[in-house]
Amino acid sequence: MVACGIHNSPLVQLLCSSNFMVLLLLASMSVKEILQSLVDDGMVDTDRIGTSNYFWAFPSKALHARKRKLEELESQFAESSQKKEALQKSIEKSKIGREDTAERAALLKELAALRQKKEQLKKEMDKYRECDPDVVEEMRQTNQVAKEAANRWTDNIFSIKSWAKRKFGFEESRIDKCFGIPEDLEYID
Repeated sequence: MVACGIHNSPLVQLLCSSNFMVLLLLASMSVKEILQSLVDDGMVDTDRIGTSNYFWAFPSKALHARKRKLEELESQFAESSQKKEALQKSIEKSKIGREDTAERAALLKELAALRQKKEQLKKEMDKYRECDPDVVEEMRQTNQVAKEAANRWTDNIFSIKSWAKRKFGFEESRIDKCFGIPEDLEYID
């Protein structure tokens, strides 16, 4: 059995290889891998002194870690309990004035009727939205932009047709047929 204390890496490897049970457990992993795993898990501390790595583990470290974790959990529990109490008080406070009474039921019914009427009026307004002068003006502007874009593309098509006619000597009807351009393509007025 290895005594508690600080050991360097070669000594740990030597002690582990001399113990038969540890050797059986370490068959699949090297001592270095196991030590690194223990260091990563926080079960063993390490420090490099000179060219050697030293490893140690104190039983009191685990005890202190558990105490810190317990204090942290107790603190979280107390905080959660306070939040729960505050929420319960808030619920109780919000229930005041919301008791089921005839007056409250009548007001809720009136509220539902007013909401339904609001929805109905909103639908009716949407029907007449097309006649709204602002909407009509917006539609005119949108149509004007679309018309200008269509005329610009028509102009581009005529320019390409003219260029192809000059460059390659094609007839206009042949260009229209090859590129699927309608014969009645004109500018929009």
